[in-house]
Amino acid sequence: MSQEKEKKPAKKKPGLGTLYDYSYEKKSIKLKNRKCPRCGNIMAHHMNPSQRWTCGSCSYTDYVKA
Repeated sequence: MSQEKEKKPAKKKPGLGTLYDYSYEKKSIKLKNRKCPRCGNIMAHHMNPSQRWTCGSCSYTDYVKA
C-alpha cells in the first residue's frame, strides 16, 4: 500500500527590513547602504582585506581611500 508523504511548510521570505539596513530617524526612512551607480542595486560594504563597496549584480567595486 502507498503511504502519503507529509508536506513541509513553505519557507517565508524575509522582508526588506531584514535584508537591508534602514535608519528610521526624524520621521523618515533612509537606506544606510549605497546604491550602485552602474545598475542601481544596493551595494555591500566589505572591510577586509581592504575597505570597499561592492555590487553583487554587476561586480562594480569602489575602494575607500584612507
